[in-house]
Amino acid sequence: MHTSVSAIIHDCHDASEQDRMNFPQILAALNAAGIEGYSVDYRRSTKTYFQPDGDSLELSFPVVEVPIAPVFDADAVQAAIREAQANAAGYTYRGFCEKVMAAGCAGYIVSLLGRRVLYFGRTAETHVEHFPGQA
Repeated sequence: MHTSVSAIIHDCHDASEQDRMNFPQILAALNAAGIEGYSVDYRRSTKTYFQPDGDSLELSFPVVEVPIAPVFDADAVQAAIREAQANAAGYTYRGFCEKVMAAGCAGYIVSLLGRRVLYFGRTAETHVEHFPGQA
């Protein structure tokens, strides 16, 4: 992976943890760097970013001290997504992670190519969220 792409990934990764960039800004930066998607694994506290040629970069993030609920609650996951999209008062990415994990989300996959995010539970239940403006 080219060092400039790696630097953009690191910056976006840190910016999400520090609430310096919102989701659309992160997506725009990653897309401009040629990243086609990334996955978040709450069980391992990792994010893996993927390039079209198969190259990837895995980064860790601080452990979120919320247990992943055994039952996936798609409505609660969607409510957390809506709060993020509205940039609700007091919103933080860490708070978002805590809410979706408490709702049974074990991780999610972001597809810039497909313009959607697939959230999944411990027993593979899913919720697909299209980027705003998509059907």
